Amino acid sequence: MKKNFVIPVFIAAFAALIGAGAFIAIPAGATVVPIVMQNMFAVLSGCLLGGLNGGAAALLFVLAGTMGLPVFSGGRGGVAHILGPTGGFLIGYILAAAVSGLIAGKPKVLQKTSKVKYVLRLAAAAVSGFVVLYVPGVLWFMHTRNASFASTMAACVLPFILGDVIKCILTVLFSLKFRPVIARYLNSDERP
Repeated sequence: MKKNFVIPVFIAAFAALIGAGAFIAIPAGATVVPIVMQNMFAVLSGCLLGGLNGGAAALLFVLAGTMGLPVFSGGRGGVAHILGPTGGFLIGYILAAAVSGLIAGKPKVLQKTSKVKYVLRLAAAAVSGFVVLYVPGVLWFMHTRNASFASTMAACVLPFILGDVIKCILTVLFSLKFRPVIARYLNSDERP
């Protein structure tokens, strides 16, 4: 397959995967922020596709939802969802995918670093992606709700830390498994 055809296909596929994560949403008690798989899929898109392509996938997802497609949590879409209290987290998906992808680096069929360094780099990419995702989310939530930093952390961050640690581990495991496979398609000039 031609490389210039494959990259848009992967970007669209990962945008769809992030959107599919909307249907895996668990209400998190008193907080308005549900537990979703979308954040993991956004970080995973960066780790698997690289910063530019992963960020493009997350951007495509956000644009699709903003235009009204039901890809946001709970199967919702529209501009109101972006402007609502959790809209900053959606913008955070773009940053998370780009940052995790920049740290993970371009996927290669054969990694030239040691397995330990490779795993640590992917772990750093996943953790950084999740941390970066929270920044616009927390700031926008504070702005829209006129909430304090402490109450925002209690509502939007602390209840999700354990789940996000598990998602980071899963992201690293999926990345270890699928980066070489995806690299075969993204880097058609690189063969083992």
